Amino acid sequence: MADDLFNSFMNGPDEKGRFGIFGGRFVSETLMPLILSLEEEYNKAKDDPEFWAQMNDLWKHYVGRPSPLYLAERLTSDLGGAKVYMKRDELNHTGAHKVNNVLGQILLARRMGKTRIIAETGAGQHGVATATVCAKFGLKCVVYMGAHDVQRQAPNVFRMRLLGAEVIPVTSGRGTLKDAMNDALRDWVTNVRDTFYCIGTAAGPHPYPAMVRDFQSIIGKEVRWQLPEQEGEGRLPDTVIAAIGGGSNAMGLFYPFLDDPSVNIIGVEAGGKGVDEKMQHCASLTGGRPGVLHGNRTYLLQDEDGQIQDGFSISAGLDYPGIGPEHAWLHEAGRAKYVSVTDKEALEAFQVCCAAEGIIPALEPSHALAHVMKLAPTLPKDHIIVMNMCGRGDKDIFTVARHLGFDMSDTEGRDLDE
Repeated sequence: MADDLFNSFMNGPDEKGRFGIFGGRFVSETLMPLILSLEEEYNKAKDDPEFWAQMNDLWKHYVGRPSPLYLAERLTSDLGGAKVYMKRDELNHTGAHKVNNVLGQILLARRMGKTRIIAETGAGQHGVATATVCAKFGLKCVVYMGAHDVQRQAPNVFRMRLLGAEVIPVTSGRGTLKDAMNDALRDWVTNVRDTFYCIGTAAGPHPYPAMVRDFQSIIGKEVRWQLPEQEGEGRLPDTVIAAIGGGSNAMGLFYPFLDDPSVNIIGVEAGGKGVDEKMQHCASLTGGRPGVLHGNRTYLLQDEDGQIQDGFSISAGLDYPGIGPEHAWLHEAGRAKYVSVTDKEALEAFQVCCAAEGIIPALEPSHALAHVMKLAPTLPKDHIIVMNMCGRGDKDIFTVARHLGFDMSDTEGRDLDE
């Protein structure tokens, strides 16, 4: 049952930026004027036909939208159950869904007269998208990235630097996404006059969770008209599935279906080495509890004293000890179901996708695909699953090779175990 604050699941957040007890804006006094100014500018933009005309033009001619909705026929046949469709946002310019949101935020930054853009990144996809759009518009770009992620996502670090961005490795904590976001927020407090913080996930202080979701909802909106073209007028998915770190790609797919009770919604968290392993995962809805981090109240991995714990995942983009506040609310309201997938299961799905469909997925959507592989065989053949293939796997080939025991320096590609 939805929270009484809302007449529908698509009406949140309320005027205080809350989804039930989640969300809000917990920021310093220095940042509050910037947050309020951003909210005001976004509210104006939402009602401005010129803003959306520019967005639609860039989505079409720069990003390459609409992204295809692809029936994975061999995978469907191999699984022997439900039809599996992939929403192929990995075919976007920059190789992931992140650019959908970055375009919107940077257009807002330009309207606000900001000339310096900062961003945090884990897998590097948001950093690449931000560096790309900054290059297009001639804006200075600074990307904070955990030192651990700089090592495991080297191809994206190189791409960002080619695009003119300054990439700052963050050495605090485990050197992952949480730590990068901490340093980006510190930068923002210090450079309030000319700097715009482009947040990459559906988290952070209000209005970011709703704003990022709104920009990413182009994913689900396209599915609503693409699926009937292939399956018949009025046909909706029976199930939609997406991977979740902070949760932007998932909210982008889920949001346009929240008020369709016939559509099952499933988010897939990173189970790491297993949710039974103490903090060796990033499944905050399974192993966490409500708390405040990065300007919003949501589910977080915490110790008994409320200190934020470092999670663990093979996927840099899912390696975050929390989740977006709207997901936390959907979980408690019972509108969406959340499950977890281990590193091992995601690696298996990665390989299956390559072999069965000729698509090299990122490790993030490999988690969603792993759950699809469990679920599809249990469902009838007329059941339709749509999963978000939210990123391509170029960035992850070194990580995957390492875990599968291949020496990338061996040009003959021999298995090291031979």
